[in-house]
Amino acid sequence: MTQTPVESAATVRRLDPEDAQLALAKVQDLLHRHELVENLAHRQEGDDQRAELVESLIQRQHEAELTALVNDLHPADIAFILGSVPNVERQMIWRLVSAEHDADVLLEVDDWVRESLIEAMDRQDLVAATESMDADELADLAPDLPPDVVAEVQKGLTVEERARLIEAMGYPDDSVGGIMDFEMVRVREDVSLEVVLRYLRRLPELPDHTDQIFVVNRQDKLLGTLSLSSLLVNEPESQVSEVMSTDYLSLNPLDSDADAAGAFERYDLVSAPVVDELGRLIGRVTIAEVVDVIREDSDEQALSRAGMQDEDIFAPVTRALQNRAPWLLLNLCTAATASFVASRFEDTVSTIVVLAFLMSIVAGIGGNSGNQTMTLIIRALAVGRITDKNVWQLFQRELLVTFMVGLVGSAIAAVFAWAISGSIAIALVMMAAMICNMLIGAMIGVLVPIVRTRFGKDPAMGSSVLLTFATDSLGFFIFLGLATLFLL
Repeated sequence: MTQTPVESAATVRRLDPEDAQLALAKVQDLLHRHELVENLAHRQEGDDQRAELVESLIQRQHEAELTALVNDLHPADIAFILGSVPNVERQMIWRLVSAEHDADVLLEVDDWVRESLIEAMDRQDLVAATESMDADELADLAPDLPPDVVAEVQKGLTVEERARLIEAMGYPDDSVGGIMDFEMVRVREDVSLEVVLRYLRRLPELPDHTDQIFVVNRQDKLLGTLSLSSLLVNEPESQVSEVMSTDYLSLNPLDSDADAAGAFERYDLVSAPVVDELGRLIGRVTIAEVVDVIREDSDEQALSRAGMQDEDIFAPVTRALQNRAPWLLLNLCTAATASFVASRFEDTVSTIVVLAFLMSIVAGIGGNSGNQTMTLIIRALAVGRITDKNVWQLFQRELLVTFMVGLVGSAIAAVFAWAISGSIAIALVMMAAMICNMLIGAMIGVLVPIVRTRFGKDPAMGSSVLLTFATDSLGFFIFLGLATLFLL
């Protein structure tokens, strides 16, 4: 006898990155219609009271549609929309977000969006949004919250939760302690797997990303890990000590979060225990936090190379100027220096005019070659592959690779120079200058990130500006200098 499948009434949501963009488009359309109604109402003549009534009714309809649309989204999608609209519209949408989503949205949005949202919330709403957060989540938000709100929320925590919050707030933001989670399952080694299973069934739910259970003694010292697969496939009568694994990777709370991300990537981890100097289990790191670290580091690196910091794309112009102007002004100074170098060879350029068209090629190719090397080095530094013992070997390799590429590229450039000038001497000067400038770009590409790392600085910060300065100024100097020596 066949049975008819029972259709579930639950809504199945298909995960699609385009869903958030589609929702954003719908939100922007509603906001645009809302703005059109306001403008139209202001232009109406005659019965002002009737116009205001019509405007109010239409606006309420738009707000109702917007409220239904936004609150049907995942908190991460709401966070995406809030970061994609100007501040005025952002505050309007934020007022329509259901209070039950406030905590999750505040945790999902970027720092610069969170600041604007918190500024618009009153004290009571902030307390309501944060009082349900775990200690590690509250620690993430604490720097952006008013001190009196943090103090008020602390009053509602248990002694253990308050101690966890204080501990989490004491670690640097870029450390393992700053991203670790306190919610985890721990058991003793002298119990059977059946006891562990009964214990798990009594829990309301397992902590997110639980792939292993931590085995500790009475002093909370970590003895090993028990994977869920081992728990399920072994006999219930087996002791935890018999099936647990003592070969595990643990993290220290003061380790860099970037190092932790590298370990997760290398060993394909889902979670990892965090232990203190005494070997006591104090928390865990999960793949969810690691993905956030990888994304943030990637974003910071991309911005740093241009000499920028993360900013609200709809921030006031004055704030954007403060972020962008310093490195742009430095870039202006470097460009002026390159022009000054070229001006010192005015007689050479005026005598052999074709040099003015060729010297930009020398500078551009040197910059592009150096940029390739710099990108490789910054990536290697990020994953910890560069050490004191292999720096010199890496430096030599990059110079050799650049020289070999330079030979081929400069030969092509020399043919081009000969074709437009008809001079073999100019072609040879072009070839020599290009090889030299590409080698300079390679040296800068290796040295700048490594030196900045040695001084505890971001290796990517402004690196492209410094590289451009070197390859432009020295490229012009080498090319025009060689031309002055051998062509005049």
